Amino acid sequence: MIDTAVTLDTSFEDYSKSEWMDAVKQVAQNGGFYEALGSRHHAMFLEKSSTLLVSFETINGMRALSSMAHPLGWEMVRSEGWSHLCLASEGDTWFRDAPVYAFFDRLIDDGFFDGFDRVVFYGAGPGGYAAAAFSVAAPGAKVVAIQPQATLDPSVTEWDDRFVEMRRTDFTSRFGYAPDMLDAAEAAFVIYDPTVPLDAMHASLFTRPNVTKLRMRRMGTALQSKLLELDQFENLLTLAADGELTIASFARIARARRDHRPYLKGLLAALEREQRDPLTLTLCNFVTGHMSAPRFVRRKKQLEAELALRVAQENGTAEEQDTPSQDPAKTTG
Repeated sequence: MIDTAVTLDTSFEDYSKSEWMDAVKQVAQNGGFYEALGSRHHAMFLEKSSTLLVSFETINGMRALSSMAHPLGWEMVRSEGWSHLCLASEGDTWFRDAPVYAFFDRLIDDGFFDGFDRVVFYGAGPGGYAAAAFSVAAPGAKVVAIQPQATLDPSVTEWDDRFVEMRRTDFTSRFGYAPDMLDAAEAAFVIYDPTVPLDAMHASLFTRPNVTKLRMRRMGTALQSKLLELDQFENLLTLAADGELTIASFARIARARRDHRPYLKGLLAALEREQRDPLTLTLCNFVTGHMSAPRFVRRKKQLEAELALRVAQENGTAEEQDTPSQDPAKTTG
């Protein structure tokens, strides 16, 4: 138990798991409500304005990704004054649990979502699946799903061997196949890296008229973390809520990766694996012109030396070919 009052501005970073739960409950109950949904899920609601963010997060994820160990959605409460409904899970459950279904049934029956002018569903990975699947509860909502799975039903996605422990979980009953649940959404956005084959295969299953696919090429398997590192998380959700998230506006968001060292190092490694020396040199020139990067400086010098040697060898070969051969008849004595 925590002995002091906590608010949205209190950091929970050093709290134990039980203290953390107590703190989250206290904030939610003071500004809305908290409800346990069975043994593995929790619902925390904060009421602020007519814009509602519904996020699906894991407790471990919140504690690791937020500098204050808060639900990520609380950033939008503080910065934008949005209302926030957080569905939290104990581990990766894909929110496939009867108490969660019953909770959304009750929200639908009570007209909960009708009280908001704008509703945005958000999640990443298993949370991205849930954001798409449960968005059907609020027709007309916007959905932002990062690296979502469409389903883990092995009869549909037996090619995905990452989550074999979930293959006995029912993905065929209520709120089951996430892409179908998007039919009532005003717009949905699926964010993924097309160079990650399994994520790209799931993204292909979300092909719908109201779905826009937003690609973060060469950004890997932790796109939510990367967007937080790029300081673009809030911008992404604000654009979605305002109806201004497009391929073009997302490209402007993604330009922040040009100053993101992990991305640049990963891009360098990929270009080197593919032996694309001209592009590698272009990348090294860009990076060394914008920041201190010893690794890129060394690679730049190496590539320039290799290029100079190659040119010299080609020039030497050309000179040999241009030199006229002597007539053997004129050299005989």
